[in-house]
Amino acid sequence: MVPPVLLLRALRTLRAPAVVATSSGFPALESVPPPRSCVLYPLWRTSPVRTLQLGSALCAGHNKWSKVKHVKGPKDEARGKMFMKFGMMIKIAVKEGGANPELNINLAHILEQCRSKNMPKASIDAAIKSAAKPASQHMFEARGPGGCLLLIEVLTDNNSRTHQEIKRLLTKNGGMLSDGARHNFQRRGVVVVPGQNITTEKALELAIEAGAEDVQETEDEEEKPLLQFLCDMANLNKVRAFLKEMGMEIMSAGLEFVPRVHTLLDQDHLDAASTLIEALNDYPDVVRVWDNIQTDS
Repeated sequence: MVPPVLLLRALRTLRAPAVVATSSGFPALESVPPPRSCVLYPLWRTSPVRTLQLGSALCAGHNKWSKVKHVKGPKDEARGKMFMKFGMMIKIAVKEGGANPELNINLAHILEQCRSKNMPKASIDAAIKSAAKPASQHMFEARGPGGCLLLIEVLTDNNSRTHQEIKRLLTKNGGMLSDGARHNFQRRGVVVVPGQNITTEKALELAIEAGAEDVQETEDEEEKPLLQFLCDMANLNKVRAFLKEMGMEIMSAGLEFVPRVHTLLDQDHLDAASTLIEALNDYPDVVRVWDNIQTDS
């Protein structure tokens, strides 16, 4: 038997709707909502309907895949290529001056760059050990679009194959092998530091005090300003140590081929030269490519 209290409560919920007056003079029924405990939902629902708001969050899966495909992929690929080039640079440095960084200044600076780029120690050790394997180092001289000059450093175990491939890449992209290009370059010590917080006048003062012969302004891949302190190869350690002592962040230090005279290129020739240099750098036997290109500003 139902208790009287519960029966009375149920009857109150079923009472007739109240009649209220309206502005038109006709009576209207006042709707009285039932208690929340009496609301019934379909059997397949256990909660009220929720409103969905469309926004960028619904595309998160697509955006994440796009980021991985278009950003992470190329970065990982570029990172792998960078480590491969560093490995080749290590091999060349070992062949030129031995495997002891304390006695081989160039090797010491290359190893420092490898560590700053988080190159795995196992990869560094493997590159040093593999330097004993037979491989030939060559420097190809070439002329590119607009008459720019290129030096192409390679490390290969098959001279004929590499020669033919370098020649093919040059021909395909508007270049050619050209003897005598190397005379326009000189090998110098180069120390690179960030250029955001230093004026040209201050940089020249530091260059003189450090024993550098010149300082040049340039940019990195992200168009951030850099300063290159050029010096004699024998003074590389001295210049680097002085700049570090003055609180400068050393981004890289090593031996490079610096052009004596630059070639001015317009935008069309610059685009063509960039395509050529990129194609050369993508070839596994190529270690580095130096050029004497100057943009038309």
